[in-house]
Amino acid sequence: MSPQSIPIERALVTGASSGIGREIARILAAQGCNLVLCARRRAELEALAAELADKHGVQSEVVVSNLASVGGVKALIATAGEVDIVVNNAGFGFAGSTIERDTDGQLSMIDLNVRALTHLSRHYGKKMAGKGRGRILNVASIAAFTPGPGMAVYCATKAYVLSFSRALHDELRPKGVSVTALCPGFVETGFQEVAGLDFGAMERSTAVPAEKVAEIAVKAMRKGRREVIPGLMNKPLPLITRLAPVRLQLAVAKALLG
Repeated sequence: MSPQSIPIERALVTGASSGIGREIARILAAQGCNLVLCARRRAELEALAAELADKHGVQSEVVVSNLASVGGVKALIATAGEVDIVVNNAGFGFAGSTIERDTDGQLSMIDLNVRALTHLSRHYGKKMAGKGRGRILNVASIAAFTPGPGMAVYCATKAYVLSFSRALHDELRPKGVSVTALCPGFVETGFQEVAGLDFGAMERSTAVPAEKVAEIAVKAMRKGRREVIPGLMNKPLPLITRLAPVRLQLAVAKALLG
């Protein structure tokens, strides 16, 4: 097959305006993918699209949408059309007591982190299975492995993402489609500031740059891996949490989250 006849991949990246999503979009563009970039901030998306066109000559479609709403997800699907890769990166979290934080904010977190991701994974997973090929990358968190007093809803949403992605990977793998769960720890994206968290020296000593996390994520996705945990300090956590009693898990999480 000549280089001219190799099909160009098309990738959908949600939460593409900053952080891990933006860096993943940059890597995929460098690999020759055309992109559908989705987030709520038009200016950042358009700047990224222009950058990727200038550096790599790829085409990027900008979709401004609030994926915490059912209508926002449906609008994205209608606009994006067929894709070969889906990166479900859009999500948010905040710290605080569950009963003291507002209900709407927590339900919106579930809508974005869980419902939108499930909707997009199911929709595109079915499309990909029909073609016999495709990659889905779902961004979970190291928080998926343990309950988190002080971030109860956020940790629960990420536990869902990990469990769902593992199961969906098993369902779709015989059909030529992989689902990779990315479980980053501290990442240099500004997430902690937005969420109202300060982990001090521990965060500074273990944080991984967003560019590196994106590189690890895309490599794992390309290999069809079920899950990946960036950062040497983070890799033992799944084993530790399986061995530790829940009471100890809660105590450690409570100490970290204040």
